[in-house]
Amino acid sequence: MATVPSISETISQFKRKDITVEEHTAKALDEAKKLNQDYFYYNVISEDLALDQARALDKKAAKQGIQESREKLFGIPLAVKDSICVKGIESSAGSRMLKGYFPVFNATVVQRAMNQGCVVIGKTAQDEFGFGAFSVNVGLGFAIPRNPFDKQRTTGGSSGGGVGITQKTGYAYASFVESTGGSIVEPASFCSVAGICPTYGRLSRYGLIDFSNSMDKIGTAAKTIQDAALLLEASAGHDNRDSTSSASPVPQYTSFVGKPVRGMRVGIIKEAFGEGVDPGVAASVRKGIEWLEQQGAQCDEVSLELPIKYGIPTYYLLGTSEASTNLAKYCGMRYGAADPLEGNFNSYFTKVRSHHFSEEVKRRIMLGTFARMAGFRDAYYLKAAKVREKMLQEYKHLFSTYDALVSPTVAIQPPTFSEIEKLTPLQHYMMDMLCVGPNITGLPHLNVPLPFSKGLPVGMMLIGDHFQESKLIQLGSAVEEQAMKHKAIQQ
Repeated sequence: MATVPSISETISQFKRKDITVEEHTAKALDEAKKLNQDYFYYNVISEDLALDQARALDKKAAKQGIQESREKLFGIPLAVKDSICVKGIESSAGSRMLKGYFPVFNATVVQRAMNQGCVVIGKTAQDEFGFGAFSVNVGLGFAIPRNPFDKQRTTGGSSGGGVGITQKTGYAYASFVESTGGSIVEPASFCSVAGICPTYGRLSRYGLIDFSNSMDKIGTAAKTIQDAALLLEASAGHDNRDSTSSASPVPQYTSFVGKPVRGMRVGIIKEAFGEGVDPGVAASVRKGIEWLEQQGAQCDEVSLELPIKYGIPTYYLLGTSEASTNLAKYCGMRYGAADPLEGNFNSYFTKVRSHHFSEEVKRRIMLGTFARMAGFRDAYYLKAAKVREKMLQEYKHLFSTYDALVSPTVAIQPPTFSEIEKLTPLQHYMMDMLCVGPNITGLPHLNVPLPFSKGLPVGMMLIGDHFQESKLIQLGSAVEEQAMKHKAIQQ
């Protein structure tokens, strides 16, 4: 199997004039269209926009000299999750409610990536509004993305399309994905790619179609940690249009790839290796920890009880309450799809939402509306907010000693669609058990692809303190290097 070039190697091809950006983009578009027939990674392929951007880059390079191009992502294909706005390209968050919405602006992260030379290939498939762990809760009329290693299995969710194409493509891709409760690292684990979910506020949320304002985070995915870090580096930074955006300085994340890990301290979350964790997954992650120890990192077992034990109920109370509020605007009058005006407001509102929202969206709206009703708000939403603060204190206590925490990303390997169909909604929600903690508390976390177990992907999750993405990249790249050597030996 041919090795896929990295982003830097692809840019070198452009500078050597082995291929033009337009030629490269045309090939990536052809591949995207072919793959979409079987794997359904894209909701929209933006062919005209991509070719226009490619021609503009070639023209700019010809004018100033290709060797003078300083863009970090010059000519690199960019996949964008459907909930992140791209000017002039339908952006529906995977929902029939938003079909026909063509933004008149780019999300800040998209604009910054374009400024660094990215070419937008299209909008990728997802669970409707991000409501899911397997990318099977797609909106009405949308196709379910398929795992790149087995079409009968899930990509994970909710950023399934973005990580699926990132793995399956034969080109160096950069992908913008998004997480509220695990929607970056979980599919990254199931599809064996590097996925970085940064600190809340590290990347601007301007232009993100919201699910949960206090937990939504845009992140990056790529075949390697180096490439995912490069897109993060190119798109991070303060944005005046997002009041939650941080002004904390942006490090050169790529400079931490390959740095020695000797002397770094890593806490092994003991609760993450307990009942319900697949033995093959646990063994693979233990091997990754062993690789860190061999390189001089000190790894100790630690306890992290609150996020593991109470993460799921806390996340779903906070997330559904905020989603219920955010989705109230889609009433068929000012925002979202509309039907012929009939009856009074309540009957029309009910009809439009019943017609255009899927079953899972309705379920989460009802859960969230109940949790924030008068008489229940103190018992549920406010209590969950207090538990979130307690969780953060537990994490902070550990980060006073450790540079990072480690666990499996997901307790299982990618299940088949027939297996998913047998799950109850609660069992479906439990898939996020290991990754809701850092999402609830806004902590950065990274999926590191490990060698396969029983022919299927496994991921290791590294969690860091706020704005310590660089440490995760440093530790993750040390594991990734060993994993690649192990893979080369197996082949």
